[in-house]
Amino acid sequence: MTNDDAAPRVGTPWHLWVVGGLMTLWASFGVFDFVATLVRFEPYLAMVPQELLDYVYGSPVWMFVFWGTANVGGFAGSILLLLRNRLAVPMLAISLAAVLAASVAGLFRPAPEGFENPWLTFVVILIVAALVAYAVWMRRRRVLR
Repeated sequence: MTNDDAAPRVGTPWHLWVVGGLMTLWASFGVFDFVATLVRFEPYLAMVPQELLDYVYGSPVWMFVFWGTANVGGFAGSILLLLRNRLAVPMLAISLAAVLAASVAGLFRPAPEGFENPWLTFVVILIVAALVAYAVWMRRRRVLR
C-alpha cells in the first residue's frame, strides 16, 4: 500500500449525481438508438428517411463496432461514475476513442448529402471529452474508488 492509497476519500459531491445522471440519460438514448437500428426496430426506424437507412445498413461492420463501442462504453462509464468506480475513467476513455475513430472514419465515408452534421459530431466529442476529464478529476480527488 502506498501513501496515496492511504489518503482519505472525500464524500460524494452533489455534482457527481447531476453529471452522472445526465450523462446516463444521454448515453441511454445512444444505446437505444444503436440497438434499435441494429435489430431494425420498425416503430423507431419509421421516422428515419430510407436514404439514411440505406447508408447506415450499407456501412462496413467496423463502423458498427465503433458506434456500438462509443455508445455502450459511454453508458457503462456513466453508470460506473455513479457507482463511484474508478473503472469509469478507462471505460469513458474507450468511448471517447471510439467516438473519435467513428468521426475520422466518417470523413472517408460521409453521410448522404443533407444528413451530415459536423456540429453535432463536434458537440458529441466535446461532451465525451469533458466527461472523461470530469471522471479523471473525480478519481484524482479520490471520489472514485
